[in-house]
This record gives sequence, C-alpha cells and structure tokens, in this order.
Amino acid sequence: MNVRRSAAALAAAGVLAAASPALAASPSPSPSTVLPSGLYGGTDPTYDGVWRQSLALLAQHTVSVTPAAKAVDWLTGQQCANGAFAAFRAEPARACDAKVMVDSNSTAAAVQALSALGGHEDTTGKAVTWLKSVQNEDGGWGYAPGGASDANSTGVVIGALAAAGERPAEVTKGGRSPYDALLKLALPCTGEGAGAFAYQPDKKGALTANADATAAAVVGALGAGFDAKPGKSGKSGNGSGTGCAEPDPLTPEQAAANGAGYLAKAVAADGHLTSALAGAPEQPDYGNTADAVVALAAQGGADRAAKPLAWLEQNAAAWAKQSGPAAYAQLVFAAHATGTDPRDFGGTDLVRALNATGPAPQPTKPTKTAEKDDGGSGAGVWWMVGTGLAAGAGIGFLLSSRRKQQL
Repeated sequence: MNVRRSAAALAAAGVLAAASPALAASPSPSPSTVLPSGLYGGTDPTYDGVWRQSLALLAQHTVSVTPAAKAVDWLTGQQCANGAFAAFRAEPARACDAKVMVDSNSTAAAVQALSALGGHEDTTGKAVTWLKSVQNEDGGWGYAPGGASDANSTGVVIGALAAAGERPAEVTKGGRSPYDALLKLALPCTGEGAGAFAYQPDKKGALTANADATAAAVVGALGAGFDAKPGKSGKSGNGSGTGCAEPDPLTPEQAAANGAGYLAKAVAADGHLTSALAGAPEQPDYGNTADAVVALAAQGGADRAAKPLAWLEQNAAAWAKQSGPAAYAQLVFAAHATGTDPRDFGGTDLVRALNATGPAPQPTKPTKTAEKDDGGSGAGVWWMVGTGLAAGAGIGFLLSSRRKQQL
C-alpha cells in the first residue's frame, strides 16, 4: 500500500509483466490539462487520482478535519455505474465502458474514505457489491478483476469491507474468505523471510517475503484499514509477544503477529525499510516504512513501532513535501496508529501540509470543550478559525511550489 499505484495499473494493462502495487515510481510530471478544483495534489492523476484523494479525505477525517464538499463530490463522481472505481476518469460524465480500467485498490480506498465520512451509503454499497462480484475463488482479490489474488489488494479490500460494516470473514467465494487468501501467502516460521507475507506466489508457487505486502497483510489480517488504531501492547496470537508460531490451523491473528515480527526485525537496524525496485540502488522507502509503522502499532501497540516512527519523524518531511497528499496521509495514519500528534510530527504540521495540497477544508466548528478551555472567552474558537484561514491562505503558494510524488 504505497502512495501511488502507477506500476500496478500498468501491470494490469499488460505494460509490465509482473508489478506489485508496492513498487515505487518516479514523481509524475505536471499534467498538461487543468486539474479538477476538487482534486488533491497538483500532478498527473492518471494512475493515482482516486487513491490519493481517498487517502487524503480519510486522513483528514482521522484528525477531525471536515473535507471540502467539492473534494468529496469529486471522489463520488469518479464511480462507475456498476459501483467500481478506476484510478482516474478524466471525463466522469461519460459512462464507463470496457476501456475504463477499474480496479479493486481504487474502489476499496474510496470505500474506506467515504464510509468514514458517512452519508454515502449508496455509493459505498454499490462499491462493496462490485468488490464481492470480483472476489476470486481463493477468497482474495487481485489489483484488476480476474487477476490473481495478492496480499496488498486483499488487505485493502478487507479494510473496505470492515469500514462499510461487513464481516470480512463472512464474505466468501467458493467457501473461502479473504483471510483464507492471506493465510496462503504467509511464509512459515523457518527459513528466509520467516513469518512474512508474499505479494503473490511466483510462477513455481514459491513464496518470497515482501515487506510492503507484509504490512498490508498484517493490517488486513487484523480486520483493520488505513486508519488502524493502536493494538494491545505485546499482543500475539500465541501469547508469546513477538515470537513466530504456526498453530494448526494458522489463524489470521497469529499470522498478523508473525508478520509483525518480520517487520520488527526488518526495521531493527536502521529504523526504516529499503526500496526493493529491481536494478536500482537501495534507498530508504518512506511510504512502506509508514505502512510498517501502522502494521506494527495495530498488531502490538505503539511501543513496537517506536523506532521506525522516530525515523519517519526525523526524515520523512522532505519526501512528503515532494510526494504530495497520499504521502502526508500515510504519515497521518502512522501518527494516528501510534498516538502521535500529527500537528507536530518531527516539527512538521502534517494536517496543515495535507490541507494545503487541495481545496481548503470546511471551517472547524467550535465545541463546548474549546469554549471551556479558554474560560468561555472564545479565544480557543478564534484560534481554530484563524488556523483554518491561515491554512487556506497558504494553499496557492504550496500548490505552485510543490513537486510530486514517489509511489
């Protein structure tokens, strides 16, 4: 689950033979056409428009910010009549046809965001119905309808089902649930990559550990979404804290514990994950590290994610500024999962920065708590209003100066 899904979209189109949604892409160029005013981010949305919009709106909701109405309308307007979402539709007024590449990731991300915002039951209901219609016989989902199930797609769909009020374990195809699909991608507790998850089996059916897929699978196995909350400290399927175990049968909870153990070891040395792009030199992978923080905290409590969280706080500001709204959202989710203040994330106000990448959110409504905090003088209320106005005033400058985005 990373910032952009361009590699996966190209793979679905047959341009790339085998690409994971975890793969990074170079920052996309500025679009040659005028972007919709409700869209977050200022670069080409062809492969990530719905994805980045969904993450931005969900992150805003997570920090009690009410998104601009036109931002929400843009997202709902991207839905096809059959309930599915594509990565981006430049002409949403035109009916979707066979050339429109709908996908499970964009659809599930939109469901998570719109379910959290509330009031969009018709939109999310149709989207969930579509997701169920393209569920694979093994219980999981691939990026594109009919594609082989992968851990990333299955994980994000589980989060969507849960957000929409479904019981993922009861959403079955051929008698198999999404959890069955994830467990098939779990590596054993011995050998290289012990306890991790694979993205997909290779052509010979072998499983190779993939950190991004593991983070997605851990969150999915816990029945959570992007905005996962901190789990119980020391939680493990076998009560052993961080050990890898293989009970018979293996449960989703234990598989999540095993996967979290793998991630904890992966970030133990440097505090971050590294890029796995073939042929490229190793470099810190900010997005996947943020996802790992969410997975670690959701499975074993905030303390378990302390080291990669600290690394992100010290190093991720420049990456997020370049990468845009989905990157800021990932950091907001990392802060949320660990109980960290997103308005002071290593000195960066993630909320203000996220808000500045798109239409100004709706004004913050005064609360009784705020009025009491300032002794009824209203100073707290005016501080919140002033903060919102300041953020709005900075949008034009930040949009004009910001460059985009790595996957």
